[in-house]
Amino acid sequence: MTGQEFAWVLYDVGNSAFVLIVVTALMPIYFKDVAALTMSGADSTANWGFANAAASCILAVLAPVLGAMADYPNMKKRLFLFFLLLGICFTLSLLLVGRGQWLLCLSLFIFARVGWAGANIFYDAFLVDVASRERMDIISTLGYGYGYVGSVIPFLLIIGLILGIGMQDGLPVGAIRASFIIVALWWLLFSLPAVKKLKQIHSLPAEASPVTGSLRRLRRTMREIRQHKQVFLFLAAYFFYIDGVGTIVTMSTAYGRDLGFGVTMLIVMLLLIQLVAFPFSILFGRLAEIYSTRTMLFSGILVYCLATLLAFFLSSVEDQALKTTLFWTVAFLIASSMGGVQALSRSYYGKLIPAEKSAEFFGFYNVFGKFAAISGPLLMGLVGHITGETRWGILSILLLFAFGSFLLGGVRDSAELEK
Repeated sequence: MTGQEFAWVLYDVGNSAFVLIVVTALMPIYFKDVAALTMSGADSTANWGFANAAASCILAVLAPVLGAMADYPNMKKRLFLFFLLLGICFTLSLLLVGRGQWLLCLSLFIFARVGWAGANIFYDAFLVDVASRERMDIISTLGYGYGYVGSVIPFLLIIGLILGIGMQDGLPVGAIRASFIIVALWWLLFSLPAVKKLKQIHSLPAEASPVTGSLRRLRRTMREIRQHKQVFLFLAAYFFYIDGVGTIVTMSTAYGRDLGFGVTMLIVMLLLIQLVAFPFSILFGRLAEIYSTRTMLFSGILVYCLATLLAFFLSSVEDQALKTTLFWTVAFLIASSMGGVQALSRSYYGKLIPAEKSAEFFGFYNVFGKFAAISGPLLMGLVGHITGETRWGILSILLLFAFGSFLLGGVRDSAELEK
């Protein structure tokens, strides 16, 4: 592995802690029980959802323009640094939030999440600069794989703090506040090699006004969609199947609670998923070198279909021991393909796009991912509400995998088209 490749992989180790610890595990609890202390449960949950949706919408609007700007010489690193520092600083600023300050909390969180997601646009786009076409799959999967381990280590440290510091009014307030510092420092530490090593190799000729030039290029790209047929066909496929992947992952804990599983078991399950995803992400990268990237994407989607079917039948299982075993099986299946599907999607897309426009096209990639994160849970919620049973909402996710697989079947990268 070259120095640039290693630095690129290490950044995933650093930024993954933000998602697991701040977004998924602790911040929702801190918001509901501290910042929104005087607010009803329904209102606090709704406002938390609005904040996450707002962050996604901001990035969806900005990503294509920022991506287009980053394709000019030396701009990719500058924009990466700006959003990296934005995310780290606003993660630290969450320490300022006190009891009842829900609006301040959400405002700071939105900026932190925009910083994290914005930096990822340019981090993803650097893949075409740090790795050759032949090595994109393995480097991308190494990033995801070590990222899972990188999120677990600080999470275990914070769990230790929770046990050591204890509770304040039934909540580990001190440990959660400390977690903001731990995440920010962990993120910064593993970002330093990327800041030092990453270099933009592919770029477009400089223009007098990068903003005006970027907007002009975006309009031209949208008019010339037919010339990028494979790219946009892949994005359509990605929208559906990554929607299914994201929905299964994000809704699994809530579904586990519906099935009667305890909070402790679900936290352990979350840790298991991170640990199992590490070796399987790398395995997907190795197998892609043998069987092709697209074949492994289909394999990962198939595993998710199996996990979805098992989850559907779980609620009808009466024997508790069997139900628990099946639930752990579903968790293992999710973990085995989660990183591989996401990592190979990134590398396969990197092979489809023009290298000199990588940031612009990864801007589109992030837009499709952001909107996919909204529609899947909405579909599951609507079907579950109409039928009155969560399991039918779970089963509806199969439609997303089916549409995604159908569209992916028509995608070919340049090497496949030459055969």
